[in-house]
Amino acid sequence: MFIHGFAEDGTIWNHQLNYLEKKFRMLVPDIPGSGLSSGKGSELSSIEDYAECLKAILDAEKIKDCVMIGHSMGGYIMLAFAEKYPGYLKGMGLFHSTAYADSEEKKTARRKSIDLIRQYGSAAFLEQSIPNLFSEYFQKQHSNEVVSLINRYANFKSETLVSYYEAMIRRPDRTSVLKTFSKPVLFIIGACDKAVPLEQSLEQCHLPQLSYIHIFENTAHMGMLENKDQSNHIVENFLDEVSC
Repeated sequence: MFIHGFAEDGTIWNHQLNYLEKKFRMLVPDIPGSGLSSGKGSELSSIEDYAECLKAILDAEKIKDCVMIGHSMGGYIMLAFAEKYPGYLKGMGLFHSTAYADSEEKKTARRKSIDLIRQYGSAAFLEQSIPNLFSEYFQKQHSNEVVSLINRYANFKSETLVSYYEAMIRRPDRTSVLKTFSKPVLFIIGACDKAVPLEQSLEQCHLPQLSYIHIFENTAHMGMLENKDQSNHIVENFLDEVSC
């Protein structure tokens, strides 16, 4: 199961889906309020609520174990799921994500973003914020892909983005989940990631009993797009390993 991040939907994983779907059974949900999901997302108030949505999907599909990989906010949701339902997981992957709670500085930045969304709307906010998720190199070399992403998500409802931000601000530290999780954990890290700094990513890599660590140079927060082929091969190898 691949879980998308903030201001995204399941299509963010299209390159991985197209590469892996002939070999693995893939579930790529849209978190409530995103993509084709029903509702605004604001009906749910916490990261834990979104984790319960993943549980409901697995139960509906009669799936008792799986591997989860979460990007950014999707990683927060995955960790909340792992805290409550560790027996469902054969392994999990943090794709530019973190188990640490927001620092006060990070909370302040998120609240400023909420103010911008409420003042100018989601489209204007995403036009400003999405380019910052990519490395300067990728922005220059693949500006058309960045613009395409901005256009794809321009219709996000403002109240949904605000709800996501508020849920992220309230989420607790879940480093204990990494410490107690007995199965493999994949870490995909961007050396140029401003959202999840390299130093923080490296600190949490030492917490699980078994870590698979990959650092992308010249990459920021969007490795599934900035390093498509490398991401595909890393995820494939990890899934092969945990499926044995």
